[in-house]
Amino acid sequence: MITCISTLNEFQIPQLMKLWNEEFPAQLGYGQLDDFEQYLSNLIAPKHWLLEEHGKVLAWALTFQREDERWFAIMVASSHQGMRLGSRLLLMLQEHEAVLNGWVIDHNRDVKANGSSYQSPLEFYLRLGFEVLSVRLENEKISAVKIRWTKK
Repeated sequence: MITCISTLNEFQIPQLMKLWNEEFPAQLGYGQLDDFEQYLSNLIAPKHWLLEEHGKVLAWALTFQREDERWFAIMVASSHQGMRLGSRLLLMLQEHEAVLNGWVIDHNRDVKANGSSYQSPLEFYLRLGFEVLSVRLENEKISAVKIRWTKK
């Protein structure tokens, strides 16, 4: 079951940091819980969409406001990828939002903390109706393209 909350509890935050650090490229990880909590506390109008089983977070989607746009991020535990959990979360977001913006790594050169290759999810988003915009984010941590989905 997917639940939507605006405030995370003390048990969810460390699980979400672990999920973030395991599923995103290593250079995007958080070393300290305080740093991750600071990131979360700076989000404007956040909504957290959690798929939990027996108190463990298996997948997390996040929406928030940035510069007058609604943004999102999605993470699914590697052990549960390929089960359509990401699709379920994204469809849930699309039911509740008119527009979603995101940064997506569009190459397979990055490495996760465990040493495995980070696979770009760009094709996943394109299949679910997102478009690639002609805006890139390039810095020492990330090379990504901006995507957007608009409700029709």
